[in-house]
Amino acid sequence: MQRTFVIFKPDCMEQRHVGTVLARFEAAGFDIIGCKMTRLSAAVLREHYAHVASKPFYPEIEQFMSSRPVLLMALQGDNIVQKVRDLLGPTDSRKAAKGTIRGDFGTEMMKNVVHASDSDENAKAELARFFRPEELYKL
Repeated sequence: MQRTFVIFKPDCMEQRHVGTVLARFEAAGFDIIGCKMTRLSAAVLREHYAHVASKPFYPEIEQFMSSRPVLLMALQGDNIVQKVRDLLGPTDSRKAAKGTIRGDFGTEMMKNVVHASDSDENAKAELARFFRPEELYKL
């Protein structure tokens, strides 16, 4: 069993797609092992997006991601990192096929509904960043 981390982004929250997106994750057979709502701070965002924090577009990411509360979720399942990424579609929603979450609900590169870990290594790091061990449940 593998674990992954997702953020229901501000556009997902604002457009009220959380239930639909969550239903797709459940229909795919993923188990929810952790969930909480929070407003992301500048410090947490800077750590989470450290790989692009020095880029000129980073302030726009920080502004968007802190614009409203988001839902953080830990999911578990077989080969879940890749399966979630496949279900979401490409990062740029404009290139995502209809039937994928981003193709159906996203509008651009940043407003792409859900962040998801892109590797097992990043999933472990992101889960540790956003959840304490006792907040993740074993099924």
